[in-house]
Amino acid sequence: MRINFKRLTIVCGLLLLSLGSTASNLPDFTVLVEENRNAVVNISTTQKVTKHSSLPQGFDIPEGSPYSELFKHFFDAPGQMPRQRDARSLGSGFIISKDGYLLTNHHVVNGADEIIVRLQDRRELKARLVGSDKRTDVALLKIEANDLPVIKFGSSKALKVGEWVFAIGSPFGFDSSVTAGIVSAKGRSLPKENYVPFIQTDVAINPGNSGGPLFNLAGEVVGINSQIYSRSGGFMGLSFAIPIDVALNVSQQLKNTGKVVRGWLGVRIQDVTRELAESFGMDKPYGALVAQVVNNSPAEKAGLQLGDIIVEFNGQEVGRSSVLPPLVGATSISSVAKLKIIRHKETKMIQVQLEGLPADEAVQVVPNKSLKPNAILGLLVTDLTADMRKNLKIKQGGIIVESVANEMAVKAGVRPGDVILQFGGQKVKGVKDFKRLANKMQAGKFVSVLINRQGQPIFLALKK
Repeated sequence: MRINFKRLTIVCGLLLLSLGSTASNLPDFTVLVEENRNAVVNISTTQKVTKHSSLPQGFDIPEGSPYSELFKHFFDAPGQMPRQRDARSLGSGFIISKDGYLLTNHHVVNGADEIIVRLQDRRELKARLVGSDKRTDVALLKIEANDLPVIKFGSSKALKVGEWVFAIGSPFGFDSSVTAGIVSAKGRSLPKENYVPFIQTDVAINPGNSGGPLFNLAGEVVGINSQIYSRSGGFMGLSFAIPIDVALNVSQQLKNTGKVVRGWLGVRIQDVTRELAESFGMDKPYGALVAQVVNNSPAEKAGLQLGDIIVEFNGQEVGRSSVLPPLVGATSISSVAKLKIIRHKETKMIQVQLEGLPADEAVQVVPNKSLKPNAILGLLVTDLTADMRKNLKIKQGGIIVESVANEMAVKAGVRPGDVILQFGGQKVKGVKDFKRLANKMQAGKFVSVLINRQGQPIFLALKK
């Protein structure tokens, strides 16, 4: 085979030019880092921890033993006061005002007896905790200093997936470390943190980065680095940041009142699955399905019902259930919210006067294993006892699942201990009522089933 070296040289040259062009299009962070690093700080905390230690049961040190003093040093003797030690932790933060206000994470300073902020000029200053909010993981600090370098605020709403971002922080105590990546997703909902639509990135974040800023290519802060998803404890390509729009709203409330007030609708919601969408007669799954309406809540007063599907909140589309809590939480409690819902295949508009979010209450399910079960649709069920109703706060109706002996029910997600409250949109008054409704069920069709699982309402889709 003859090789045309002239043509090969031309192709290689074009390839090198292409690579050079691609490389030149990559972002250069040097100027941005130089302009912003002085506003990023290292935060160290100290917390007094009481140490309790004692010898293992049945283990005695003979009086006068040469090792008795050694063991006394490590273990508390009878009647001896517990010892205290200092627990230390590291994190990051950033300056938002020239007179010394800073933002960081709640978990960085939570329970701290002393907070020390180290600036880029190596000054170390004691910080005062102005306020902290566990739900959003945002904390506002104050140091006594003037003419400090400050960051610029961007808009987390304007961020686009695929956009370049970078972080400055102190991973493992290494000050002013810079890492970069792209926005992987927006509006992520994480367990137990429904009021934060997290920004997901692949920016390398490790212990010590918490509380540090996430910048866009305009050198503006768009988020606060909060947590990572990891099985090893180190970075695995999944990092989550609190949107700066959320953080600023929280910090302003902390500064003004020392607490955070959120809008409250008074419903428990879940995603609409493909099976549930079919059971509700929807073309595709979308919206937030109302699984519970809290007694005397704004939702109940406005007339929201179980099985309603919220598809818009104040004109903003609710494609998934995770979209709704941040929208409600960020809405003033003095305002009237407009909801678009789907009820019995019809679209309706409802106005709701929001109230302040109250504290959560936990409810436990206590199944009674001694009752004789009845088998319906492969489910062994019994009526609720008075004690069960008291524990579950269910005044009337409902049946409890003792065991699941049907593959379709298992696939639907029904578990022992679940309490069935509704079947096909109708209340289940007892076992006989459930049997009557189940007999009317068409084979091969999905039916929505509302259950109570350990105090939490959930809709499932069951097929016969």
